[in-house]
Amino acid sequence: MKLLRWMPAYGTLKQYRAGWIRHDVVAGLSLAAVMVPAGMGYAVASGLPPITGLYATVIPLVVYAIFGPSRILIFGPDSALVPLIATTILPLAGGQQSRAITLAAALGLLTGLICSGAALARLGLLSDFLSAPVRHGYVNGLAITIIAAQLPNLFGFTVRGVGVVHDLSAFAAGLGEGRTAISALGLGTAALGLILASRTWAPRVPAVLIAVVLSTVAVGAFGLSRGVQTVGSVPSGLPGPALPSLNLGETVQLIPAALAIALLAFTDTAVVSRTFAARGAYEVNPNQELFALGLVNAAAGLFQGFPISCSGTRTPVAESTGAKTQVAGLVTAAVIVLLLFLGPGLVRDLPIAALAAVVIAAAIGLFETRSVAWLYRVDRAEFLLSIVSLLGVLILGVLPGIALAVALSLLDFVRHAWRPHDAILGRVQGLKGYHDLARHPDARQVPGLVLFRWDAPLFFANASLFRERVRTLLMRADPRMRWMVIAAEPITDIDSTAFEVLKALQLELRSSGVELGFAEMKGPVKDRLRLYGMSGVKFFPTVGVAVREYVQETGVDWRDWEEN
Repeated sequence: MKLLRWMPAYGTLKQYRAGWIRHDVVAGLSLAAVMVPAGMGYAVASGLPPITGLYATVIPLVVYAIFGPSRILIFGPDSALVPLIATTILPLAGGQQSRAITLAAALGLLTGLICSGAALARLGLLSDFLSAPVRHGYVNGLAITIIAAQLPNLFGFTVRGVGVVHDLSAFAAGLGEGRTAISALGLGTAALGLILASRTWAPRVPAVLIAVVLSTVAVGAFGLSRGVQTVGSVPSGLPGPALPSLNLGETVQLIPAALAIALLAFTDTAVVSRTFAARGAYEVNPNQELFALGLVNAAAGLFQGFPISCSGTRTPVAESTGAKTQVAGLVTAAVIVLLLFLGPGLVRDLPIAALAAVVIAAAIGLFETRSVAWLYRVDRAEFLLSIVSLLGVLILGVLPGIALAVALSLLDFVRHAWRPHDAILGRVQGLKGYHDLARHPDARQVPGLVLFRWDAPLFFANASLFRERVRTLLMRADPRMRWMVIAAEPITDIDSTAFEVLKALQLELRSSGVELGFAEMKGPVKDRLRLYGMSGVKFFPTVGVAVREYVQETGVDWRDWEEN
């Protein structure tokens, strides 16, 4: 039964309704029309033969249909992973296409092992390491990287640049040398225009399929194959499963890229999975989603594919065409298998420029311009984080850019916790509880009692700031401070460095005749303080109780408005 828990397809089949089959078949056929050209295009963009894009599509669709927890999530080659794959394998391949295929397959297998291992270790929360502003920045950087890499293909020639700067400089050099193939440029721009126009004027029309078919027909009908680079002949059938042949040194070189791809793929998968689970009113276990992502990548690597991810563009196609279950993905896989066995010659005249148009159109759809513009209006600091992340991808490269994005996400958290909001609390006429004096200047303070709220965990980076803030309050207190009570409900943790600061601060306050106390401190945090050895402080369940005990013990003249 534990095995069945990792195979949601079993439960789906038990509950499958006869009326769903028509919807799943229609959705599967529609998906095949989109995934065939997209998969081939992303393969070319990754520096691989077009056929590998289909290998990276078929088997993973079947694997996810068995092990995937989401009802309609669609997996396959993804534009966001293209720069990572290309910048990793092409320098190592040394211009040998067979070596590039082996490296890409190994990269997929390593990515799968990392994701599956992380799932078994219950690390599904890793996707939360990337904050939204940083994610927007690197996605915009990836989009620019993809477009820069595909511009030469759109213009009918190839370059050897790796990275935005090299790609653009090589592209400019090719234009200057007159290497543009007018026929290829015409086919590519026509395909790109058709795809982009359909998004506005006819979003339900399968524009990608139409553009690819028309450009292929044009090459054959007008005899353009000599002046236009095409896909050419592709092998028939599917390859058998095989482990990529790599030595230990090459494998070690691929591990950093596999880690980055795993993080990026799971981040996108988790977001899309949660979105469509909410729409379908069902729940998805993130660790099970991570495990399935690992299996589909391992499957892609074993069948001469490359790393893949959940598709944020093809999953909506499945939804809009009525998909009910993963049977739609199985139908798509069956259609592609039929193409590979019965009609591989159909793609012989497909121009590379048209595939470049498919990839460029997908990259344009990646841009997060509205989100970044919104950040500029509401939070300039987070807007700057987004821009730095974008520049990191463009200047340092995709892999270092992803590492920078993760580091920025963690630093962004530290930045917010380093200088958190704090407040002195007082009693406001007619309002329950105690409130921030900065927001309620008419609030009354209990004479000799300072109620201080600190809105963050106490840890090594902000402990000194906390001490200085308390010292300032001690010096400015009028009348003289007798008790300092920390409203500790927002303090979710106290590390050892902060404890040392608190201990020193307690002695300092006591030497000034001030008692230190905590109100509303969470049980685990209180336990941590006791474990550290904190003693001689007062703990109160609420701020109100702290005020009442202070008044009773000191006899200070204080009358609450509720008593009146």
